[in-house]
Amino acid sequence: MWETIKGFLRRHRRKFFITGAVVGGVYLLSRYARWRFAEWQRQQEMEYVEQARKQHHFESNQRTCTITLFSLVPNLRDALMEKLNCEAITGKLRERPSNKLELWEQLKVLSFTRTIASVYSSCMLFVFLRVQLNIIGGYLYLDSLTMTGEASNGKNGKKVHIAEGLQKRYLAVVRYLMGDGLDFLIEEIRRTVEGKTNG
Repeated sequence: MWETIKGFLRRHRRKFFITGAVVGGVYLLSRYARWRFAEWQRQQEMEYVEQARKQHHFESNQRTCTITLFSLVPNLRDALMEKLNCEAITGKLRERPSNKLELWEQLKVLSFTRTIASVYSSCMLFVFLRVQLNIIGGYLYLDSLTMTGEASNGKNGKKVHIAEGLQKRYLAVVRYLMGDGLDFLIEEIRRTVEGKTNG
């Protein structure tokens, strides 16, 4: 009986080797495919987490922009009301002065100037804040990645970092708009309105 089995194995030896090689290859190939699939899943999860982190940072930055804008709008409104005081001329007109026509012309110029300056300055404030806070937020996001060790350093090996002085200069543009920039804008608009209403 043992001789029969040995003879059978000898006769079909090649088939056993081929079958063993195919089964082993299939087994190794399935293990490799499972490993690659697990790697791909891990990479997808990491990309998803990174995307969610970016989305959260961006949304948080947009909320900060909106809150900052709403906190600055009353200051802008007060500055416009102070610099373009239509109420003083309205009060004079109630007293029925002799130069009523001249006061009406001043009131017309001031009203148009205040309306146009309000629209322009609000839009500029919105754009300045949005752009500058997004730039600063982007740098802060990159800094947070380098601090947690998740991001590779820049191509030249340096950390991506925004200096505090540069942040202050970015935000100084907003302060300029609320101060001297607003005066310049009002003066330009007033000259244009006077030219259009008198011409």
